[in-house]
Amino acid sequence: MEKFYNKWPFHVAVIVFSIVSDQLTKLWAVARFTDEAGNFTYEKIPVIGELVRFQLVYNKGAAFSSRPQDLMPFLPPWLFFLLISIVAAFALAWFYKSIDKRDYLSRLGVVMILGGAVGNFIDRMRMQMVVDFIDCDFPDFIMTRFPTFNVADSFVTVGVALVILSPVILRKLHKQIKEEKDAEKSAKENPPNP
Repeated sequence: MEKFYNKWPFHVAVIVFSIVSDQLTKLWAVARFTDEAGNFTYEKIPVIGELVRFQLVYNKGAAFSSRPQDLMPFLPPWLFFLLISIVAAFALAWFYKSIDKRDYLSRLGVVMILGGAVGNFIDRMRMQMVVDFIDCDFPDFIMTRFPTFNVADSFVTVGVALVILSPVILRKLHKQIKEEKDAEKSAKENPPNP
């Protein structure tokens, strides 16, 4: 019997939860870190000392503040993000359908990525930028601080990690799936003689 966490209603609930939690926390961050006139307060709230703190940052670019207009200057940024988001949504839907239904970790990872991507997409369409507010320290030998992020980014990151780690965590299942696919391929290439 298929577990509840591997069925589409649960996956839809994860997507909805990721979008709602992302948008609510962004609304809180904007309200908390701007004054009545809508100006930045530049305040930083320590959550775990200087290791984790909240501060408002607007990201007008893509991941890690990269600028799409540098890649395609002929497209307005909102159109670039719209096209990229449509292509990504179709790619994720195709990938989700291609995953064996027994591989619940990869399937959950894909829906988390999709939910996080939609959360940031809403910001880009609504404000032409993304609200980031979670600021974490990072070992200084790599970088001073990790780029500021949000709840949607967290869902995407955890989703990617689940997809990557699934073959390690579910090693036996992935081995079984591979053996089944190899057997199917072999049966197609070498049909039994009549």
